[in-house]
Amino acid sequence: MKPFLRWGLRGLVALLLLVAAGAAWKWPDVQRLLTVNALFDEDRIVANFSGMDELFFHAEIPLGAASASQLPVDLRPIPDVSEWVEERWVTGIVVLKDGTVVHEDYFLGTLPEDRRISWSVAKSFLSALFGILLEEGAISDIDAPVTRYVPELAGSGYDGVSIRQVLQMSSGVRFNEDYFDFNSDINRMGRVLALGGSMDAFAKGITERERPPGERWQYVSIDTHVLGMVIRGATGRSAVELMGERLLGPLGIESQAYYLTDGYGVAFVLGGLNMTTRDYARFGQLFLQDGQWEDRGIVPAEWVRESTAPSANTTGLNIQYGYQWWVPADARPGEFFARGIYGQYVYVDRQSGVVIAVNSADRGFGAIHVFQENLEVFRRIAAALS
Repeated sequence: MKPFLRWGLRGLVALLLLVAAGAAWKWPDVQRLLTVNALFDEDRIVANFSGMDELFFHAEIPLGAASASQLPVDLRPIPDVSEWVEERWVTGIVVLKDGTVVHEDYFLGTLPEDRRISWSVAKSFLSALFGILLEEGAISDIDAPVTRYVPELAGSGYDGVSIRQVLQMSSGVRFNEDYFDFNSDINRMGRVLALGGSMDAFAKGITERERPPGERWQYVSIDTHVLGMVIRGATGRSAVELMGERLLGPLGIESQAYYLTDGYGVAFVLGGLNMTTRDYARFGQLFLQDGQWEDRGIVPAEWVRESTAPSANTTGLNIQYGYQWWVPADARPGEFFARGIYGQYVYVDRQSGVVIAVNSADRGFGAIHVFQENLEVFRRIAAALS
């Protein structure tokens, strides 16, 4: 073999080895990206939603020495919702009446101990944590600009936006929340998360505004990440630690919860909380009880009332919004809920004393009529138990 050919072949082999080594080094990132693209596939979605810790970066939430609180059980009939369960791909439902489990069931091969992805139900948990920190004085004023606690957002679309406006999803930043558009901001953000990028950097990169801050409500998930940045800036601590120490530990959740995180260990606070359906129900019961749990106050009662009251400008829309909590347009006093894509809910109705926690893998969640149908099911259950 001629020398130049021999050396050429050696160079090609070396190049192939380098490419293979690079591919191996990046293979976890490639796997996560492939996972994002197949996360909601019909044949995978149920298992994926109960096993997000096997797919993404994550951090267990430390609970300290807290023991699980007891939920009494007294099962009783509720209206037949079997057709709704099947149509909406419900995986778990827990119904509480006056703090007692009156109905509990799991479907599509899932188990009670499955830790299910909350998606945007996590936003309401972060709101609760924020209220605790506000009461403690770590954050002094919700009308302060977010840049007081996160100066690195100066010059971004969040410059001049108040904490209250972020809580109300009224920041005015331009952000495409279309879950079915591959190139939307929400889906670009998902790829940043999957590839181990920085959520903080993503938030700082938002520079355009749709409208002036506070003018009108527009659901913008990155607002909740900014709220998490405020919490970290005000306390110097992670949301993962604070969530366990101030909220989930005192609440006495029965299973180890976890957050999805970006590649820098920053919690995906806008949708990455994973818990059992029972523990989601505990959270709803905490808010039904004005932030009181057993013999202690966890969330200030004033914050519970304020955060679940409609305050954002949703004029002309068929929904109302508080501080990261949803309120039906025709709500009766004390009716509100946390809500996440693909059919995650924590519904609270104070008048009936009912809390309903639902986890689902509903790929049809985006249809206009689905939310109203879900609300009607919740109200029917609550009325039957009144």
